[in-house]
Amino acid sequence: MPDLLWSVILNSIFNIGVYYLVYYYLVPYFYLSNKYPEFILYALICFLVSSLFRILWEPALFNMDFNKEGSHISFLYNVYIYQGIVILVASFLGITKDKFLIEQDVIDLGKEKDELYLNLLRSKLNPHFLLNTLNNIYANSFTPSVATSNSILQLSKLLQYIIYDSSKEKINVVQELSSVEALAALYQLKYNNQLDIEFDIQNKETLELIEIPPSLFLTLFENALKHSAIGENPDSFIKLICKTEDFVLVFEILNSIDKNRSLPVETGYNGLGNKAIIRILEKYYPEKFDFFSEQDGNFYYKTILKINLNE
Repeated sequence: MPDLLWSVILNSIFNIGVYYLVYYYLVPYFYLSNKYPEFILYALICFLVSSLFRILWEPALFNMDFNKEGSHISFLYNVYIYQGIVILVASFLGITKDKFLIEQDVIDLGKEKDELYLNLLRSKLNPHFLLNTLNNIYANSFTPSVATSNSILQLSKLLQYIIYDSSKEKINVVQELSSVEALAALYQLKYNNQLDIEFDIQNKETLELIEIPPSLFLTLFENALKHSAIGENPDSFIKLICKTEDFVLVFEILNSIDKNRSLPVETGYNGLGNKAIIRILEKYYPEKFDFFSEQDGNFYYKTILKINLNE
């Protein structure tokens, strides 16, 4: 029993070293570097050397008796099996660990990419637009009016939204629509309130209870402003509808298209567009949204977003 106990202890210590050699050296430096032939070669050498070492020192150290028929074959069999298991387990765990870490890195990178999309979507006001808006308010301030005060209020709302609300993960729909209305009001100021922009917002009490990622509606509205040629063509228009229908949030925009316009209008707010919006929707509402944004006929463009609010 003492010899058996010492044999187990010494073999355990010896094979811990073999395990660490394979786990921390062979796997990272050869297998994970795609040097598969070298990895197999060195793993085989490690198996043969460790087996030979045990075959030489165990019988001498513990005075093993091989007089019994087949005992030496049994000893060799046990040594080879034991060393093979140690090396295979060390290789498997080392490869699995690094595969798990790589997959975790991919997941983390995916999350960082989503966050990047969010941060890009929460865009800032164009400084030139802000400067022009302030100049317009300043020009109108010489004749004090309700319109001037309202312009300052709308600019304040939009700045507050961009600085504070857009940094949140979610805000309620009414807050989002308030930023849309603020942008529309500032755009109206630029064209002396001559623009055909219509808002149809229904079920406001319900919309206050619904939260969405910030800048979704604002970016869609900004796209409509940019591509409708509103302010350039007297027949241009934008109609926005937001409502709830049977636990479904519905957001629609219908805007005109000017075939003669070669470049989009500069709106002052820089959103990302439909691709980024879809990525955000996939993150927060997987398989629970419908998004449609296409030309409807020759002179209209329609955007429809529906989000299923059922858990």
